[in-house]
Amino acid sequence: SRALGNTYRSSQPGMKARPGGATRVSGPCRVCDPRRSSGMADPAAKPTDAPGKTAIVLAFAAIYLVWGSTYLAIRFAIETLPPFLMLFARFFTAGILMYLFLRWRGVARPTAREWLGGAVIGGLLLLGGTGAVGWAEQWIDSGLAALIVAIVPVWMVVLDWVGPERRRPTRAVIAGLVLGLVGVAVLVGPVDLSGGGRMQFIGSAVVVFGTLCWATGSVYGSRLPHPSSPWMSAALQMTAGGLLLLLFGTAMGEWSRLDPAGMSAKSLGALAYLMVFGSLIAFAAYIFLLRHETPARVGSYAYVNPVVAVFLGWALASEPVTPRTIVAAVIILTGVVLIVRHRAAKAPPDLPAAVPAAHDGEPGLDSPEIPCATC
Repeated sequence: SRALGNTYRSSQPGMKARPGGATRVSGPCRVCDPRRSSGMADPAAKPTDAPGKTAIVLAFAAIYLVWGSTYLAIRFAIETLPPFLMLFARFFTAGILMYLFLRWRGVARPTAREWLGGAVIGGLLLLGGTGAVGWAEQWIDSGLAALIVAIVPVWMVVLDWVGPERRRPTRAVIAGLVLGLVGVAVLVGPVDLSGGGRMQFIGSAVVVFGTLCWATGSVYGSRLPHPSSPWMSAALQMTAGGLLLLLFGTAMGEWSRLDPAGMSAKSLGALAYLMVFGSLIAFAAYIFLLRHETPARVGSYAYVNPVVAVFLGWALASEPVTPRTIVAAVIILTGVVLIVRHRAAKAPPDLPAAVPAAHDGEPGLDSPEIPCATC
């Protein structure tokens, strides 16, 4: 019977017979492999329905251009809409639509603990992260905000270093960390702390705080209960995070600033763009690319988005691009490249390299870099 069993097993894909009669399953176990147990696709597996080049190009265009353009879209939206209420409308609407669609498609209903986990992560990513960018863009250019957001990987290195795992960075990653901080210092530079200069400094500091919130949610959020489906996890984060944005906006007195008659078509169009393209279409493209491209290639948007944001701010909103901005951008993005590339190289051979979190470019659901709980 052992011989017959070996003959049968030898004919089955993924099973190999050994002389002693034991059977070895090639590849990771279905029970202990975190990619399978969590519902994640194995990035090493080659999909049988490989997409065409056109689909890949369009998907990269979505995460490069759409997510890079969300900074400018936020600036246009808050011209006549209060920032936190605007972001509530954006994320809550997108989250509810995604949730209803997933339930219609038969995805399991989240548990109460998963909703609570989604609220915590959504609070860090969307209220603390994206909310900080939305508020700060009342005072700073969208391109400057995008370049500051590019330091999210720096905070992730620090959190990994001081966290429970005490993951010591390599020399290359430390060099990237230093370059990122130096780049921000060059970008903000000496400012006049009176009048508009003071508010610009405060706005920049708030964005830095927002990147820390985003990094915290990304690094520690995976320890909280969340659905195995990345789509449902994103829906919970957007819905719960949207409600937190509503509460915070109410506490900030933004309802008194909301004037329906004064809402411009430009702001409403920007809000619709953020909901449909930023939070739904680009996120779908991101999930698609994770299944068909390497994490390193998908993660390249972490340093493409700021360049796109700076260019669009200059071209469409007359935001100045000074020599100092260019020098700071080169320093920051060089640091990000060092961190992303060398952290990916250190990933265990049987697990996927670190991949970016799902988001728009600015901190929030779809912001740059390394795994978030939606993955």
